[in-house]
Formats: sequence, C-alpha cells, structure tokens
Amino acid sequence: MSLYVIVGAGATGAAAARLLADAGEQVRLVTRRGGGPAHEGIERVAADASDPARLTELTLGAAALVNCAMPAYDRWPSEFPPLAASLLAAAEGSGADYVMLGNTYGYGPLDGPAVEDLPMAPTSVKGLVRARIWQDALAAHEAGRVRVTEVRASDFLGAGAYSPFTLMVGARVLSGEPVHYPGDLDAPHSWTYTGDAARTLVAAARSDASWGRAWHVPSTSGAPVRELAERLARAAGVPAPALGRMARSELVEIGRTDAVMAEFPEMLYLYDRPALLDASATVTALGVQPTPIGAVLAEMTTAAAESSN
Repeated sequence: MSLYVIVGAGATGAAAARLLADAGEQVRLVTRRGGGPAHEGIERVAADASDPARLTELTLGAAALVNCAMPAYDRWPSEFPPLAASLLAAAEGSGADYVMLGNTYGYGPLDGPAVEDLPMAPTSVKGLVRARIWQDALAAHEAGRVRVTEVRASDFLGAGAYSPFTLMVGARVLSGEPVHYPGDLDAPHSWTYTGDAARTLVAAARSDASWGRAWHVPSTSGAPVRELAERLARAAGVPAPALGRMARSELVEIGRTDAVMAEFPEMLYLYDRPALLDASATVTALGVQPTPIGAVLAEMTTAAAESSN
C-alpha cells in the first residue's frame, strides 16, 4: 500500500481519490475545508495548499502528489502561479513524484488535432499561466529535482463537471430552456469525462514511462455541441433543445456583471472551430480507454434528477 496525496476534491480529484482508495492505496485528500468523498481509505485534511511548508509536511512519504486544484477562473493570473509553485516545492521537498492536471490552453489556436509534443504557444492570459506552470515543472524535472508529468484534458463532462458545456448548455437542456452558445454548434470537439481524467492521472502516477512529458485524456466523444445537446436531451427524456449561437458582443455584455463569464471571450478560439485531442499515446502506453458517451450522459442526467429531488 502506497500513499498518494491529492490536492483538490472537485469532480476529477474526488474520482481519482476513490479509484486509488478502492485499489487499496492510502489517499490523503487536501482541500481548504477538508472536504471530499467519505471512504475508509481516504484521509481528508483541511490545509492551504499554497503553504509549501505545510504541504511538504503532508506529502512526506508519498509515492506521488497529484494536483487537481485551481483557483477561481477569474483569479488565475494572480493566484495560480503561487499555488503551482507551492505544489512543485512540496513535491521536491518531500521526494514525491508530481502529477499535474492541466488542459490545452498552452497550445494556443490549432488547425488540427492537438498532440502532446506540441510546443507551448499560448495567445491568452490563461494560456500563458498554464504554459508557465508546465514549463517551471518541466525545468525542475530536467534538472533532476523531481519527476513530473501533466495530464491534459479538454472540456469536462460528467456529474459535477465544470465547463462551458455544463454551464451554458447542459443545465439549460435538462431544464428545457433555450440554449445560446458562444461558438460553432457544429464544430467537432473533444470532450473529457472526469472519470477518464481521473483514470489517466492514476495511470500516469503509477507508470515509469510517464515522466517528463504530457499525456492527453482519451476523449469520450468528438461530437459537436449540437449533437451532444440533442443526445443529452434524449438521454434525459426531455424535449429537443432550441439551440442558437450567442454573439461575442452578448458574451462580453454578460461578463460586465459576471466575473467568471468575463473570462470566456479570450478562449473563444477553442469553440469557433474544431478542437480535437489526439490521445493515442495515452491509450497505447497507459492503457486508458475512453468511457462511452452514452454512459457519461446517463450519469449527468441521473445526477441532475437527484439534485432536483
């Protein structure tokens, strides 16, 4: 039995903690309030992960430190770099391997599927933050101070997932409201199931082949938003959604009174064209297969029904 320290108990962090605990590993789940799933193999600890001394203390003896935490979307530039620096310092100071949950922002706009060896070429503020975090961690790896890998996801799906689709499309489809989406409704798009992200994190943490590079989470589907919304409606047994495209000016106007929504305009390049992940390396080397989209949509509809009761 090995100890794994996971920071962050969102949908992916909680799923990773359960996977490891179910496999008989010891899990220490660190959040500000000590939350997370109740499981005999999961020790829930309330601590500030931006405190490197405290986090190092909690990580001593761990096989790996897994970062699934991030600040509020509108506070990335000020809060994400020091949080990431604390996690990297804790991994170095404790001797644990370091697994990061990331995304595709650092690649910038692409004309084809994203592959893991693309250079960092961000064009957004949040992309610059993500690229810097990865480059700092990779530099520590190359200097021999710590073993590092990053698992990169696309937009999340699943119960409790947080993404433009779940916020602006899924919730409205399930409640029978019209959908106004700030992107191309018919552009192919890779979607990441939170459970698959968790399985990729666990596989990367356990593999000697994973270090010093990034891995893409195998996508549960490449369906455009329109198709995904219609399939979600059928899975939930609700009427087909009325779908329309939101103008950029409308999104900007919403952002005047919503700090999180104000962060979306700079990321619209991910939604106005095809945005696909090539995860063939993950499938081959780490053995992670994507969960069928039907099972993911069923989970989302069940969770929505339970929350409304």
